[in-house]
Amino acid sequence: MIIKEKAYPRAGLIGNPSDCYFGKTISFTFINFFAEITLYETPKLEILPNEKDHSKFHDIHKLAEDVNLYGYYGGIRLLKAAIKVFYDYCNQNKIAIINKNFTIKYYSNIPHRVGLAGSSAIITACFKALLKFYNIKIPNPVLANLILSVEKDELGIYAGLQDRVIQVYQGLVYMDFNEDILKKTGYGYYEKLDYSLLPPLFIAYRLDLAEGSEVVHNSMKKKYDSDDKDIKSAVEKWKNLTEQFKAFLYKKDRKKLSELINQNFDIRRSIANITKKNLEMIDTARSTGASAKFTGSGGAIIGTYKNEKMFNDLKKKLKVLNINIIHPTII
Repeated sequence: MIIKEKAYPRAGLIGNPSDCYFGKTISFTFINFFAEITLYETPKLEILPNEKDHSKFHDIHKLAEDVNLYGYYGGIRLLKAAIKVFYDYCNQNKIAIINKNFTIKYYSNIPHRVGLAGSSAIITACFKALLKFYNIKIPNPVLANLILSVEKDELGIYAGLQDRVIQVYQGLVYMDFNEDILKKTGYGYYEKLDYSLLPPLFIAYRLDLAEGSEVVHNSMKKKYDSDDKDIKSAVEKWKNLTEQFKAFLYKKDRKKLSELINQNFDIRRSIANITKKNLEMIDTARSTGASAKFTGSGGAIIGTYKNEKMFNDLKKKLKVLNINIIHPTII
């Protein structure tokens, strides 16, 4: 039997990056891109490389370009770490694993390292395939924690729960990472929202800005741990914006939702250095009347627009800057 499992990119709609700091967020998954795992039984366990795992280059310039865009590692380390964390979890919880091996490979067309959670999508799809292969069930909130531990604990990449929660639950989800709730239950409070209430949304991204989210998070985490007043204040503001967004979503107040999205980014800009090209994306989008903020840590933005005339204006202005734009289809 050949098992194929997919996971989808996510867009942080409001509140991010406060998920790393006991904050609140709302995000969604969309099916315009995907990460897919193929897994089937074989005599020995084997992980097959993807084209992003190659080690042959045309010349030294191509090697440098590849590293700048995709980092030093492809997806094989993600699969190795995910399989190990899955195995450890089963061992620790005395869950019997059938003695059979498999070959596993991945494919992803999610734009790489632009804040759309492409890495965690690969890990999420891997877990889904392993669960099906071994006929094991893990509760969703626990599964999200395990997926986070692959990157945070196993690979030493600083990250938050938001990406993993939304990729497990899918759809549009409100998340409260209150410290007391996390200590009591081991996970946050997660609530599915009605995504049909959302205003028209766009996502835009540029591939020449690829950078791991850990670059941003590591800097902010150091400041947060040293009780930086600006960071602590920003987290509280993001939490408040998330609650407001949820309330105005059900009131169908599109004007207010647009304002909150802009405020989310403006807070980010007040505490972090934003690169020129990232600011260019935000400012160009806003020049049309649309709202705009990062979907994650930079490289991709999300916002609202009023009508197709505004969307076409967005598309035209962003195209000049070699920036791609899509209508996200929420799953």
